[in-house]
Amino acid sequence: MKVSFHDENQVEIYRIKEKIEKKKISRQELLKEIPQDKLVLMYQNMLRTRQFDEKIKSMLNKGHSISEHSTLGQEAGPIGACTALNQDDYILPYHRGWAWAIGKGMDPKYLLAELLGKKTGYCQGKAGPHLGCYELGILGRSGVQSAHIPIGTGVGLGIKYSGEKKVCVVFFGDGSSNNGNFHEALNMASVWKVPVIYFCENNSYAIFSSAKDTTSAQNIGSRSLGYDMENYVIDGNDILSIYYATSKAVERARNGEGPTLIETKTYRWDGHNPIDKIHYGGYRPKEEVDSWKEKCPINRLENELLQEKILSTEIINKIKHDSEQEMDIAEEFAVNSEYPTKDDYLSNVFC
Repeated sequence: MKVSFHDENQVEIYRIKEKIEKKKISRQELLKEIPQDKLVLMYQNMLRTRQFDEKIKSMLNKGHSISEHSTLGQEAGPIGACTALNQDDYILPYHRGWAWAIGKGMDPKYLLAELLGKKTGYCQGKAGPHLGCYELGILGRSGVQSAHIPIGTGVGLGIKYSGEKKVCVVFFGDGSSNNGNFHEALNMASVWKVPVIYFCENNSYAIFSSAKDTTSAQNIGSRSLGYDMENYVIDGNDILSIYYATSKAVERARNGEGPTLIETKTYRWDGHNPIDKIHYGGYRPKEEVDSWKEKCPINRLENELLQEKILSTEIINKIKHDSEQEMDIAEEFAVNSEYPTKDDYLSNVFC
């Protein structure tokens, strides 16, 4: 639409209004569209993520020093998104939990070893929670909120110039969407039409601050309109919708149609980190926390897989048992691994 103000006596005001198109698809259609092996994998990895978080909580109670921002309640977002990717696609994660790590293929025992600073970890114990793994397309976790969002735009530009059909998913929380890095990154991503999916896990709280007090937009996804970018605003506890939306965004990106902003409405069950003791009945009402726990994303998918006879109760029980055993083995491996030596710490250092 061309806007002209040729007549100084005439004031022309144009209001750009959000266009909302709701595409309805039944649960049965969605279940049929997603391959069964992907459905089972998503269930397994959500369960593994939850038990990995629980294992870390158990180890913290034993006195181990581990940096942890619990994923409990938010497993569906990163697992659903990562399942829609290829192994050589990239992700840029943020601080909230380890669903993105397990979803992208990290082995819990090497992941836990890295968190304990052991030399058997993915970065030989030098990165700790800011780890990465280039072979899996995990480009490392930034220590500054939203700092990685423009980096993701740069990764997308590099992919575009290389001519490869890869994509990059950038994970972040609702608080980061209020940072200038977010807006600059999305603007340039849209200008350059880079193959990047910006994935916002909106859990309604940036540490102790409610999004109602800090964020002007009711839907963070609607902020894409200022950058002429595709968006999805979806239930963050519905992994089927997350996988479906991410798959569509990935398809657009691979076809050169540019970036997408995805917002998932979700909730963290625990505090911001282990020292947050006022999250339940303090800055968050107990009734609010309890109501979200009833919307458990793992139980939701489990019930659907049982109902559709994709999994049986016996197989589900075996998956749970195997996952618990895997985390016990991971703890034993990580605890018994050696710390790096002085020479190890000085290796691979440029200066």
